[in-house]
Amino acid sequence: MSTGQKMPPWLQEQLMKMQQTQQNLQSIMAQKQQLAIDQTESDKAIEELNKAGDDDTVYKHAGSILIKSNKKDLIAELEENKELAKTRSTVLEKQEARIKQSLQEQEAKINEMMKGGGSQSGTQQSSETNPRK
Repeated sequence: MSTGQKMPPWLQEQLMKMQQTQQNLQSIMAQKQQLAIDQTESDKAIEELNKAGDDDTVYKHAGSILIKSNKKDLIAELEENKELAKTRSTVLEKQEARIKQSLQEQEAKINEMMKGGGSQSGTQQSSETNPRK
């Protein structure tokens, strides 16, 4: 396509869908990264709590304040948070895999449509023969 030609509406639509999917993928990857950071922080906190004596005074964050707590409860809370983060991470990994697959399918569809000249009848037929669509 030369720079003087306008992009066909069908191609614009497919490219917009692909961009949205890419943004979803970026969001999921950012969430996964944040979960990894949270898990690392929990690991470090547990490590420090294990170094502390059973009679040592410990505190936990509650918003912008610190609240006195006990070592055993804090370790249990941090372990639970780690488990929740691990579960959430697994869910995000599955979402990431589905979105990557979707991106590959969208790219293949765009390439196919461009090779076929972008006839809308061809895309209608392919969506009718594919039960997943």
